[in-house]
Amino acid sequence: MRFSLEPRPEPSRVAGAVSPLVAVAATLLIGFVLFTALGKDPWQAFHVFFIKPVETRYGVGELLLKAGPLMLCAIGLAAGYRANVWNIGAEGQLTMGAIAGGGLALLFHDSTSPLLLPAMIVAGALGGMAWAAIPAFLRTRFNANEILVSLMLVYIATFTLSLLVHGPWRDPEGFNFPQSKMFESAALLPSLLEETRLNVGFLIALGAVAVGWVFMSKSLVGFQMRVAGLAPAAANYAGISARRTIWIGMLIGGACAGIAGVGEAAGPIGQLLPSISPGYGFAAIIVAFVGRLHPVGILFASLLMSLLYLGGESAQMGLALPSAVTGLFQGTLLFFLLAADVFVNYRLRRARAPARGA
Repeated sequence: MRFSLEPRPEPSRVAGAVSPLVAVAATLLIGFVLFTALGKDPWQAFHVFFIKPVETRYGVGELLLKAGPLMLCAIGLAAGYRANVWNIGAEGQLTMGAIAGGGLALLFHDSTSPLLLPAMIVAGALGGMAWAAIPAFLRTRFNANEILVSLMLVYIATFTLSLLVHGPWRDPEGFNFPQSKMFESAALLPSLLEETRLNVGFLIALGAVAVGWVFMSKSLVGFQMRVAGLAPAAANYAGISARRTIWIGMLIGGACAGIAGVGEAAGPIGQLLPSISPGYGFAAIIVAFVGRLHPVGILFASLLMSLLYLGGESAQMGLALPSAVTGLFQGTLLFFLLAADVFVNYRLRRARAPARGA
């Protein structure tokens, strides 16, 4: 007996909306099996992983703190993904944004100007856009694959940051550790919630979600990008420039990731370190798809992904599990989401056996 996948004439919108919930449920089921196989009480493990991290005000602050950069990166990526512009390099663009904004903080280290922080945010956005412009140019000029180019640029950005903090930007009073000077108060994001590390970067992320919703749903350019993604031939017939769509999609993603990088450097870290992100740029890809490339969905998906980060840290301390458990849950969630999407867009059909003698 053989089976084949047959495209559905019109995928169900309800199924498309429900599939992320199915993926989350399946991920939790795998977690239940995993914890049991490791000899842990699954109910206790779930409490440690998903409940304990947000039992306190500090925990809630950490949840929102980590959700901010995920939200920013994901909303920028979603704008491009809707137009089939596949930016995979948000992690590198986040790093270059941190370099640009952090470099400004170090250049004007003794400044107390209230304009320094806004200038850092603008510099971060421009740094991310400049890094995203490289795959955009290579794609539109030489038809290079933006997936591979943007991904490879992540490593160049990471090594560039490492070179700077090991060399010219290293703090001379930092006991030879690879780190920059601590930023002064004028270059730090103001606190948002007492007794936590939460800062106004989360409000910036919420503002980006609101702007993203207006751009994607209400603007002419957002409509053109949706058309380019859904029906490239129709977009070309209507005169919608594919080159312009690629540039807009890449630059929006780069700007949002760059701002997220400044938010990390000027927020919870307060300086430049060899690694400015625990992988927010890559995790944001999962956030964008779990959120169905919709701003509201991305808002809730970023909170879920943030909880996975916190749960992984809690599991290391409370259950003596390795740090890889966070990546395992993230990868499992993406796997089940993609599997659910297959059955949203295709139906399983039993293939008829060929007639004898045929």
